[in-house]
Amino acid sequence: MRPSLVRLAVPAALLTVALAGCAPAPIYKATSNNAAVPPSQVAREPERYGSSDVIWGGRIVQVRNFADHSEVEVLAYPLDSSQRPKADDTGTGRFIAAMPGYVESLDFPAGSLLTVSGRLNGTRTGNVGQASYTFPLVSVNQSHVWTAKEMQGGHPNISFGVGVGVIR
Repeated sequence: MRPSLVRLAVPAALLTVALAGCAPAPIYKATSNNAAVPPSQVAREPERYGSSDVIWGGRIVQVRNFADHSEVEVLAYPLDSSQRPKADDTGTGRFIAAMPGYVESLDFPAGSLLTVSGRLNGTRTGNVGQASYTFPLVSVNQSHVWTAKEMQGGHPNISFGVGVGVIR
C-alpha cells in the first residue's frame, strides 16, 4: 500500500472505531424464542406468535394497578441498537406490559420511555379513545424506564460539514 493511502486510512479507521464505541450495548439479551415483530403485527395474528419472547419499548400511556399485578399501557416505537425507543419514529401499535405486584405510577410516569423484555401472553380487546383496539399482552420479566440523560447517551455531538452552525 502506498504511504499516502496509509496516512488516510489510519485516521478513517480510528474515527470509525471511536464512533462505534459511542453507542451503549443493548440492555436485554434476545432469546432463541424471540419474535422480532411490532405489536401491531401480533395484534393482527396473535395465534402466529403464541408465547414468543419480545423486547419492546415505547412511551408509557398509563398505569393500572390490580390486586396481584399492574398493567402499563405502552405506545410502541421501534428500538435503536441499544434498545431505546425511537420516539421520533412512527408508532408501531400499543401493548400492555403486565408486571407482577404493585407498580408505582410515579416510577412509571405517563409520557416516559420504557423498554421491556418478556413473553407474549395473548391479547385483550379494549379501547383507545372511542375506538376498539386489540392489545398484545406481555408478561414482563424485566423493564427499564429511560432517563433523559440515558436517551442522549451514545449520541456524539460530532458533525461534518462546511459552513457556520449555531447550537442552542
